[in-house]
Amino acid sequence: MIEIKNLDFSYRQIPVFHDISTTFREGCIYGLLGENGVGKTTLLKIISGLLPPSAGTCTVDGLCSFDRNPEMLQQLVFLPDEVILPDRATPESYVLECAPFYPRFDESLFRRLMRELEVDEKRRFKEMSAGQRKKSMIAAMLSLGTKYVLLDEPTNGLDIPSKSEFRRIVSSFLREDVTIIISTHQVKDVENLIDPILILSKEEVLLDAGMAEISQKISFTCDAERDESALYSEQVPGGWLQVRPNNSGEETPVNIEALFNAVLKNKNLVKQLFEQKGGNDEQ
Repeated sequence: MIEIKNLDFSYRQIPVFHDISTTFREGCIYGLLGENGVGKTTLLKIISGLLPPSAGTCTVDGLCSFDRNPEMLQQLVFLPDEVILPDRATPESYVLECAPFYPRFDESLFRRLMRELEVDEKRRFKEMSAGQRKKSMIAAMLSLGTKYVLLDEPTNGLDIPSKSEFRRIVSSFLREDVTIIISTHQVKDVENLIDPILILSKEEVLLDAGMAEISQKISFTCDAERDESALYSEQVPGGWLQVRPNNSGEETPVNIEALFNAVLKNKNLVKQLFEQKGGNDEQ
């Protein structure tokens, strides 16, 4: 389990996070959402032990992340949005060089994923497109067998078929002892994949909830007329997509992009709504 308690972080005295607390539990694919520049990548770097918090703590299975204990590092992998890869290396040579540090590495899984993603593991990185390099790194990271997989903008550079294949592959990796955190601002790329959702704003967490709780608290409807009192409205073919507090108790499918926009436009209202615990809410 990853635990963040009362976390502060600043870049050169510019605040990024203030007194943030949250928990990432096993058996979930978390969606870490937020506008560009709010600190999504920074949070992943703190969890990975690449950055120290200014105050508060970040622990992975009880170990301080910034201590970069080998026991922690062999259970965690972080794939940044951009990776500088050696031109002459191949995906095969790259992952085999990493493998000794990860006791649960599965070479047969790596080769299978490369076939499914239609990338030649023996081809040099310098001969590949950006999308092929990204797919190679996704296959490599997932084959290392870690409990914690942190993916920063993993669908950047992927074409539409590859995004669909990415969702299929990642969903197949979900197990009771695995935690996957996907940081993205392209929410449609990970729709129907992520649960729970954590939405960041500058210096704070705006929403930290599972899909079940979201559908209990928020309704998503398509109506003929615009509702000026809605948390968020967007004109779509056939009417208006509208986000409102769920006062009827009737649950509707969650539209993640509309939820994201509603949260950004009504930060305090949404936070208050999710602070209200009802009898059916998860504890």
